[in-house]
Amino acid sequence: MKFRHLLAPALCSLLAACATSPTGRSQLMMVSDNDMSQMGLSAFNDMRKQGKFVDSPRERAYATCVSNALIGVLPPPWNTQQWEVQIIDDNSANAFALPGGRIGVNRGMFKVATDQDQLAVVLGHELSHVVSRHGAERMSDNMATQAAVLAGTAYAATRGTNAGYAAAALGVGAEVGILLPFSRTQESEADTLGQRYMAQAGFDPRAAAALWQKMGAQGGAKPPAFLSTHPSSSGRAQSLSQQAQQLMPVYEQARASGHTPNCRL
Repeated sequence: MKFRHLLAPALCSLLAACATSPTGRSQLMMVSDNDMSQMGLSAFNDMRKQGKFVDSPRERAYATCVSNALIGVLPPPWNTQQWEVQIIDDNSANAFALPGGRIGVNRGMFKVATDQDQLAVVLGHELSHVVSRHGAERMSDNMATQAAVLAGTAYAATRGTNAGYAAAALGVGAEVGILLPFSRTQESEADTLGQRYMAQAGFDPRAAAALWQKMGAQGGAKPPAFLSTHPSSSGRAQSLSQQAQQLMPVYEQARASGHTPNCRL
């Protein structure tokens, strides 16, 4: 983690590839927004060709209603972009938003996010990944890490260390010490922004903690918190509960000013 904080600013300066996230965090950015949009559209079209989308007008209209309310409060250019929402025939509780203006919601999500506020938690979080350019940042970090591993492997070979062993050790160290912890930072950032967007759109921010408590109760094998790309459900719920209290004035003002979404399945 410390290495990542030292590496990113150095590479930003060296490559002139610096950016700042909506929360003020420094980002290494080596991939353009246009490239990310093209990749997002390509991935979404591939899913369409593979028949992963299901014709479900009621679910799609419901998810589109919640999405549109959230999109309306996003910063430009995302608030004026044309977004498409599709329902995926998958019973797992999941959803995503892609650069290029595409949103996918698994059918299984509706069994967990049982009202518009809880669905807004999920979609606000996913839209925040796009607004924060987390996909491009993630790719940039991977590119920088791969370059560091190759350089470390070459150096180890000159010192008489087995190159294959060095590459494997450096790879594991990079994954655990740099990429996965940083991904948790992105997830926490998306939580914070997503909850803010939902409050600004007139969705109850208190639903965030309730949803993650439900997600945590889903059961199944879970990796240790330090090896997870997401914060633990219990820790997430606690943090979101605290943030919700700070966002209640924002939510109440949004409702008073006419942001009163009424999305029903």
